[in-house]
Amino acid sequence: MGSLQLQDFAAGWVGGAASVVVGHPLDTIKTRLQAGQGYGNTLNCVLTVYRNESVAGFFKGMSFPLASIAVYSSVVFGVFSNTQRLLSQLRHGDPSRTPALADVALASMVAGFVSVSIGSPVDLVKIRLQMQTQPYIKANIKLEPTVPGSPVYRGPIHCFRTVLQKEGIAGIYRGAGAMLLRDVPGYCLYFIPYTFFCGWITPDGNISPNPASIWLAGGVAGAISWGTATPMDVVKSRLQADGVYLNKYKGTLDCILQSYQNEGLKVFFRGITVNAVRGFPMSSAMFLGYELSLKAMKRDQTETNP
Repeated sequence: MGSLQLQDFAAGWVGGAASVVVGHPLDTIKTRLQAGQGYGNTLNCVLTVYRNESVAGFFKGMSFPLASIAVYSSVVFGVFSNTQRLLSQLRHGDPSRTPALADVALASMVAGFVSVSIGSPVDLVKIRLQMQTQPYIKANIKLEPTVPGSPVYRGPIHCFRTVLQKEGIAGIYRGAGAMLLRDVPGYCLYFIPYTFFCGWITPDGNISPNPASIWLAGGVAGAISWGTATPMDVVKSRLQADGVYLNKYKGTLDCILQSYQNEGLKVFFRGITVNAVRGFPMSSAMFLGYELSLKAMKRDQTETNP
């Protein structure tokens, strides 16, 4: 069996970091549209954040995802490509064989499961930090935070500790069910279109796709996967934002039902434009970072040990 290749993890790390810098401003807008109140449409939200908090407002809480998403996509890409190689090894006895569609799907699912176990707490902390400056409105009773206007959490570590103390492990993994329902199919719709488009755009005889086709294939895959994942993403954002002050949802199903009863079907498509639009550059940045750094590492390797 082929050894575990660590290059994929390293390349995934680079890709993740690239995608955060590109995507975080849009992520802030997405979270506020989905879980906040009074922003109206995407453009209005952009203007409001800009007017009230200037450019820095879009990068709020970025250090945490920068560290965590880099690790996170490192794990996703590492697990994905190593699983894929293992499956090719088991099936054909050759890890470098082009994988069948079923293998890409299976490797994506494994990556999805692994990513939720790491990503769920990370996302919870990110969303709590993004949402704590929001006015909390419930049935016209304004809840006074302990000190008016003061944030509940001082930073990522403090937020993580507070949630762990108050709500236990279950609190840290709040929304993990919704996240599994979002990410397991989500990664299939991420890696499969990418693999397919890359093979389709790359001219025959070229072993590795050129940067332009990586950019395009990665972007399209990102837009598809994020667009389709939006309904579960809304549910996950709500479950995870819930609990900054009060818990109003009992679980995934309860959140789906309550959101539907109060706001109708359209609520599940909140932020779909910003998701699909953000999916493109983030995902193309991620795949470019991944493929190019992987190529560079392999080139170095062949130079150092001929």
